[in-house]
Amino acid sequence: MQVDPFKMAILEPPQDDLLAKIKESELSLQEGDVVCIASKVVAIHQGRCVPREGTDKDELIKKESTQYLDRSEVPGSWVMHTITNNTLCVNAGIDPFAGYYVLWPEKPEATAGALLEWFKKEYKLKTLYLVITDSHSVPLRRGVVGTALAWAGFDPLFDNRATVDLLGHTSGGSQTNVPDSLAAAAVFVMGEQNEQTPLVRIRNAPYVGTTYTERKKTATSFEVPMEEDIFAPFLTRAPWKQGGANAQE
Repeated sequence: MQVDPFKMAILEPPQDDLLAKIKESELSLQEGDVVCIASKVVAIHQGRCVPREGTDKDELIKKESTQYLDRSEVPGSWVMHTITNNTLCVNAGIDPFAGYYVLWPEKPEATAGALLEWFKKEYKLKTLYLVITDSHSVPLRRGVVGTALAWAGFDPLFDNRATVDLLGHTSGGSQTNVPDSLAAAAVFVMGEQNEQTPLVRIRNAPYVGTTYTERKKTATSFEVPMEEDIFAPFLTRAPWKQGGANAQE
C-alpha cells in the first residue's frame, strides 16, 4: 500500500474554495485509488467557521454535539467529551484556526458522496474511493491517531469471520474497520501542525472494493448502538447530557 500526501494552497476561514485548490495541486489519480481529505479543509469549504471573538466555546460544543460530558467530569477540565455523528470525540470535533472555530463538515456522509462524485468527474475515473479524516485521542494513550469522519464508495467492514486460521480451524475471526484504518495511515502522513498536506492518495489499499465470497448475517452494521457496544460498561455509566445536534435534525 502506497500513501502519498499532497501540498495544497492554504484555505482561509471563514470560507474558501477547496475544489479550486485541489485542482491547483499536483494530485494525480488512477482507477482504484483512495482519496483522503482532512475534515478541516472540507468544513472551511462549506463555511463551517465561527468567529472565536464573542463565542462561548463550551456552548458551541454543546450545540454541535448529540451528547456531551461537562468539563468537570474530565481530569484537569481540559476537554469536553462528546458524541457527534455517532462518534466519540473531543469537543464535538471543533478546532481553533486563526480567529475562528472550525466545526465538523455539515452532513459528513452526504458530503463525502458529493466529493467522491466530483473527483470521479474531474479526474475522469470510474472506480474511486474517498475518506474524510480527522484525528482523535485513544484511551490510555497520549497523542492522536487518524479516524474516519465519513467515507464513500466502499463497504466500511471487511468480514473475516467466515475464514479459518492458519491451521485450518474456525476461530470466529473479526471484522476489519476499513475507513478508520485508511484514515490512520493518511493522517499519519498529513501531520498535525503546519505541514499543509490535508490531501492524501492511497494506492493499492487492501479490502477496499473487495467482493465478498461469504459473509455472516449478524452484526454487519458499521455503527453500533451504545448499549450494544463492547465498551458499554464505560460509556453507559457516564453522565451524558443532551446536546443540540438532535434538535437540528
